[in-house]
Amino acid sequence: MRVSDFDFDLPENLIALHPAEPRDSARLLLVDPEVGLSDRHVPDLLWLLKPGDVLVVNDTRVLPAELRGTRLRGENRANVSFNLHKRVDAHTWRAFARPAKKLALLDRLELGNGQADALVAQVAGKGDTGEVTLEFELGGAQLDEAIKSHGAMPLPPYIGAKRDVEERDLVDYQTVYAAEDGAVAAPTAGLHFTESLLQQLTDKGVTIERVTLHVGAGTFLPMKVDDTDDHVMHAEWGEIDQATVERIHAKRALGGRVIAVGTTSLRLLETASRATGTLQPFVGDTDIFITPGFRFATVDALMTNFHLPKSTLFMLVSAFAGLDVMKEAYAHAIREGYRFYSYGDSSLLLRAAQEEPEDDGL
Repeated sequence: MRVSDFDFDLPENLIALHPAEPRDSARLLLVDPEVGLSDRHVPDLLWLLKPGDVLVVNDTRVLPAELRGTRLRGENRANVSFNLHKRVDAHTWRAFARPAKKLALLDRLELGNGQADALVAQVAGKGDTGEVTLEFELGGAQLDEAIKSHGAMPLPPYIGAKRDVEERDLVDYQTVYAAEDGAVAAPTAGLHFTESLLQQLTDKGVTIERVTLHVGAGTFLPMKVDDTDDHVMHAEWGEIDQATVERIHAKRALGGRVIAVGTTSLRLLETASRATGTLQPFVGDTDIFITPGFRFATVDALMTNFHLPKSTLFMLVSAFAGLDVMKEAYAHAIREGYRFYSYGDSSLLLRAAQEEPEDDGL
């Protein structure tokens, strides 16, 4: 499909720079391909979800992965900054560098804005598009703690271009159930939940299940091709364990629906369902790219924020609920002043009807 098919006019003032307060007071647009649109608020999930449903959340925890510091090359010094976006191993991360032209292989780096205990690394690889590979002296949990100490929250570029990182972002840009360190961008649909709302949903009989997908900064990269067939999706590491799979299967067998909180949860669930057509345990990288025509195997409904024009995420929601349906939904959201993207309002999408696969038997 043409990338231009997923374009729409988004007023810049609708891109939210701060979240709603409290976080579960945000608006929620119910999108039912069979019935239409309905303006709600996030707490209405208590009526929209049913006992026996399964709400699948992504419990990745965002590392403050924006690092600033100094490149050392003999007597020469240069200021540089990095956005870590994918862990390679215990000592190594891939990162987007600014300015990348000041870096060369084996350059020594001291990161941390002049702090005495600077985080030391070297440039172990360099790509053509501003991406570098950083090899740190520290590794594993020690490296994670050092990144937390020296780094800043990696706000999306369309927010970071308009304001500085604030102290409140350390809390605002993290879900209340975040547990597993490794993301460099938040699974933002989950930012709308409070502990109170989650408890009320549990009391109603909705099961909360956790999966982990470490969101990478590649989620913010713009499409650079004209046709979706030519796009190479960024890879992200995820895991769904056997016990979680068994509990989800048990609920589905009793008629419960699977509601993915965020495109990250959906991508992981559908990745783990591709091999057999049913959900299986999974651990590893996924680069699944979902566009219209994709056949969904596991997810029945999707809670997600409003995405940017021509983004892979708008393509995903168009595949889930239908391109015409989502264009109508987004036009409605813009008219009604819904707030867009990471700190914006939310939507609950019901999956469009899927054609049954053709029977190749005789």
